[in-house]
Amino acid sequence: MSLLTQWREMAYDQKADQKKLNQLWQAYFLKEKAVYEQLLADPDTEVKGTVAELAEKYNMDIMTMTGFLDGIDESLVTPNNIEEMDENTEVSLLFDKKKLYKNMVGARAEWLYTLPQWNDIFTPEEQKALYLEEKKSGTVVKGKKVGRNDPCPCGSGKKYKHCCGKN
Repeated sequence: MSLLTQWREMAYDQKADQKKLNQLWQAYFLKEKAVYEQLLADPDTEVKGTVAELAEKYNMDIMTMTGFLDGIDESLVTPNNIEEMDENTEVSLLFDKKKLYKNMVGARAEWLYTLPQWNDIFTPEEQKALYLEEKKSGTVVKGKKVGRNDPCPCGSGKKYKHCCGKN
């Protein structure tokens, strides 16, 4: 069984004791925040290593590092092969700054997108623009409803009721 499968079974187990699951996530979020503080302090340096080496570097166990890699994967310049990784798999943490910020906003991870390290990467105006861009990306805008007597949107030139609006 891959590390990722093991992590997801453990972290998203619906049958698990909710108190233990909450403790797992609280511990995870603290370690995740610590890693991001370090990564954002030097955002242009690529951090590479095996899963085990990075777990040791950031003072976490293999499973927690697997969860971290699962979370950051969509924000990386080149995604890692997380589906099949084991503790000896070489991974990179080189992230796209804008994508990472927007993914943190999308995940509603306020404890991450409000880290002070972001202020050295983006101006407050840029942060606000990225925040709004991500929030608006999930907003569905419905088009104007076509009335019976309006021209048909198919372009026939007929009224909607005599064209595509027929029952």
